[in-house]
Amino acid sequence: QVQPVESGGGLVQAGGSLRLSCAASGRTFSTFGMGWFRQAPGKEREFVAAIRWSDGNPYRADSVKGRFTISRDSAKNTAYLQMNSLKPEDTATYYCAARTRYLTAQSMGVTGEYDYWGQGTQVTVSS
Repeated sequence: QVQPVESGGGLVQAGGSLRLSCAASGRTFSTFGMGWFRQAPGKEREFVAAIRWSDGNPYRADSVKGRFTISRDSAKNTAYLQMNSLKPEDTATYYCAARTRYLTAQSMGVTGEYDYWGQGTQVTVSS
């Protein structure tokens, strides 16, 4: 099993920045990709960004392109989500997920394609 653990959430003003971290423990050699999703109250969980572990190839949702960057440190088994120019509509609980199969463009944004999930970290952006 792989256990993702998120950190770095908090309260920030609109236009500010936060960096989320997702540290994976357990059978990390079986991790092929990590993804970030978010869920606001009363809304569906939505895809934010993902990264393929083997080559660092990133994927991002259109809503965050130009503002959010995903990266990974393989030696630390950690994925990062750098969030800049935050907006109130970015307010949500952010979840990290690990995939133990090859990550493709078709699988990256689908919650059911991920095998392990973290508990989530709250991000609140005030206007």
